[in-house]
Amino acid sequence: MPMDRQLISGIRAAFWISLFGVVVLSLLPTEQLPDQVSLIWDKAQHAAGFAGLTVLGLMGYPDRLKRICFGLLVIGALIELAQHATGWRHGDLQDLFADLVGILAGAALWMLVKHLKS
Repeated sequence: MPMDRQLISGIRAAFWISLFGVVVLSLLPTEQLPDQVSLIWDKAQHAAGFAGLTVLGLMGYPDRLKRICFGLLVIGALIELAQHATGWRHGDLQDLFADLVGILAGAALWMLVKHLKS
């Protein structure tokens, strides 16, 4: 059963707000982040964050699998470049790889649920 327009609009808004939040939090100096952030392994944060963004993006734009996944990977790369340029954060290829793992996991989960629903 297709989702109604209002629900899709809400999911799309949640995706864009979440994406904005991830970008902002990724560029803040670490001293300005809540202490709880340091309790979770950095690579797990990247993977979980990008998995969630992928699922939200695909729920809101279900016909744009490649565009959502590629776009999120580009954003992950741009975040790492921006972190490198800040002087207070460090860009890291391993973080970008963790983003990719999250994107692939989110896409796989979305495709599995989509397949089980059909």
